[in-house]
Amino acid sequence: MRAQEATELLSEDLLQIEQRIEPAKRAAHSVSKRLQACLQGQCGSEMDKRVEELPTILKRKKTLQKLISDWNTIKSRLNQAAKSSSNSTGAGVGPGASSAANKLEILKEEEEEVKRKVEQCKDEYMADLYHFSTKEDTYASYIIKLLEIQAQYHRQSLDSLDSALAELRESHRQTEPSFMTDAPVAGYYGVPLETHLKSLGREIALPIEACVMMLLTSGMKEEGLFRLAAGASVLKKLKSSLASGSNALEEFYSDPHAVAGALKSYLRELPQPLMTFELYDEWVKVASLKDIDSRVQSLRDTCSRLPQDSYNNLRYLIKFLAKLAEHQEVNKMTPSNIAIVLGPNLLWSQQSTGDPMQLDLASVSSIQAVVEALIQNVDTLFPGEVDFNVSGMFMPPTNTGLCKAAPVEEPTPVIPPASTPTLLDGEA
Repeated sequence: MRAQEATELLSEDLLQIEQRIEPAKRAAHSVSKRLQACLQGQCGSEMDKRVEELPTILKRKKTLQKLISDWNTIKSRLNQAAKSSSNSTGAGVGPGASSAANKLEILKEEEEEVKRKVEQCKDEYMADLYHFSTKEDTYASYIIKLLEIQAQYHRQSLDSLDSALAELRESHRQTEPSFMTDAPVAGYYGVPLETHLKSLGREIALPIEACVMMLLTSGMKEEGLFRLAAGASVLKKLKSSLASGSNALEEFYSDPHAVAGALKSYLRELPQPLMTFELYDEWVKVASLKDIDSRVQSLRDTCSRLPQDSYNNLRYLIKFLAKLAEHQEVNKMTPSNIAIVLGPNLLWSQQSTGDPMQLDLASVSSIQAVVEALIQNVDTLFPGEVDFNVSGMFMPPTNTGLCKAAPVEEPTPVIPPASTPTLLDGEA
């Protein structure tokens, strides 16, 4: 209401000038704050002086609004006093009439004084507005100049950062250890299982066999195996050592969590899960079966439909996980717990692109139920023993304080059921 009363005293051209003040004030204030560090010397001080003119105009406007409000209040009181004086005069001459007349005179004097102040403040405010309108181009020029300074500052900063980054990258490439590289290695992580096995002439994937052999030696009684995360640098170094085909892995036997992490990474980074995309729906259907016998039979049938390489490696891995579960009193890794942490790395839908975080709760639950059932029924689904050191290239290190390796079972000739794929020579 006060703002409306103040603007009623201004002409149309002054109203337009007044409307331009607020955005100009915001722009000047914002630029001043953001470019404070960029301003040096006389340029900055001159801009500060010009920015000060805007608060002066706004202060003058507030003063005018208050004076107009006071003026309206006095005029209201003056009208009431005039009515009171008129009533007293009609009633006759007396002390009350004299008092009302005196009060009326005082209010008239106050009203004249406030009116004079309003006119004076109005003239000053109008002068400020006209003065501002004549210098608007100057303000715009200074704002443009300050923005140019800011742009130049950021361009120079970007050039400096690019130069520093280039120097650091070059220095980093010269000193970076070979095990820190993330470049894919042929026949290793992210490579199809069939390609890996064929190129290296293996039955069991190198990362699977190597990690299993290390865990059999030093990880079977480690609490929370596959559940607790390993150090990132150790894990990278181990993966790189495995990728190079090295069997000199003595230093990693003392960190079973890193070994478990390397095994999980290999399974998760396969282009196709070990239990295959094609059989995903069948595995999920198996999980929905309530009858135990029907579930086991369905598991046997689905396993038999796996490609030979996938079957051999899944059998090898499940045999190891069942042996791990035998120590559940110590390592706390029951078949259920193992299925929870490893299930999403063994099977996922093609739509989830191998990322366990993209699986819905129902899918995760079904996968866990299937993997748990595979571990619990390992002897029925995968009859016969497994020689975990199938390639013969992994031997536990000597002269270490590591726990004794779990005994490696000798292979015994077992004829697989008709529905089960024939095992390779090194396994059955």
